[in-house]
Amino acid sequence: MGYDHKTQQDLRKRPATIVDVADAAGVAIGTVSRHLNGQPVRMANRDRIEQAIATLGFRRNSTAVAMKTDVTHIVGFFVPSLSEFHAQMLEHLTRQMRRKGRAVLSYFHDLQRDSIHEGLEFFARHRVDAIVVDGEMAMQHDLSRLVDEGMVVVLYDNDLPGLAADRVFVSNRKSSTRLVNHLIELGHRRIATLHGDLRDTAASERLGGYKDAMEAHGLPLDPALIRNARWHESVAYEHTAELLALPERPTAIFAANYNMTLGVIARLHEAGVSIPQDMSIVSFDDVAALRLHNPGITTVGQPIPKLAETISTIIDERLAEPSAMGRRTLTIDCDILLRDSVRRLT
Repeated sequence: MGYDHKTQQDLRKRPATIVDVADAAGVAIGTVSRHLNGQPVRMANRDRIEQAIATLGFRRNSTAVAMKTDVTHIVGFFVPSLSEFHAQMLEHLTRQMRRKGRAVLSYFHDLQRDSIHEGLEFFARHRVDAIVVDGEMAMQHDLSRLVDEGMVVVLYDNDLPGLAADRVFVSNRKSSTRLVNHLIELGHRRIATLHGDLRDTAASERLGGYKDAMEAHGLPLDPALIRNARWHESVAYEHTAELLALPERPTAIFAANYNMTLGVIARLHEAGVSIPQDMSIVSFDDVAALRLHNPGITTVGQPIPKLAETISTIIDERLAEPSAMGRRTLTIDCDILLRDSVRRLT
């Protein structure tokens, strides 16, 4: 009690600061800053901040506020690695942002919890205008805090359910269904799939598309043909060896990203299994290695330029009207790129 009294006396001897307001309101300094700059914060936080301002007699420094309301014209790009997919996204997003007078600041977290926390703090310190992020469950808490403090966030590739953010995804499930339907229409019945880590929504949706196609045609879902390769080339390589060793091997394999497809191709080549004469292959993601392979691999092509353009437009809209926190989901269709990696069965 004596400590509280002394603290109040000390505060009356000097002007209250934003730190004092944050302490009295029980919120982060960044939350107070965003409220003072006219950016949205939670109603409960806003009420506590206003009460603290009134109690402490805090006076807003108009010059400091004006400095802080200037946008930085920097957008954060937050992904696990610079894989070919993310590298293409970074390239196209940078072009889109450059046309709007913005720069892109990238950070790769390698799926490490500490790195994820440090990366988001890095963006907060650099006061980026928005963050474009491939969702990962380990970032849910930190990202939610930034959103509560008014950060504009756009998710792509993988979702974080419940986060108040805009989302731009491709039609993972529908496109996978179409790709597997293509195999079935050419007579394939025993079709294997190598899927990604099912913590990722892209993995679960692509696997869901495989199951939708199989079930729609009355084909059984054989657990021996459904393999978790966790997005990795080396794991897909090992699973392909196991598929080839089955008493009744599949006639076709659907790999749910290009890394896993490369693992499949490597193992088939080592085993002397010819594509498509002995095994048909289809893939999600279209990259140069699959286009240049002989034969070319039939793929789902993600429309990366369209994804980048859509994300850029959403950021423009949100920065123009910060109070309209996003919960919109936009889904963009993919093309099925038919090549020579699938054989018709009689």
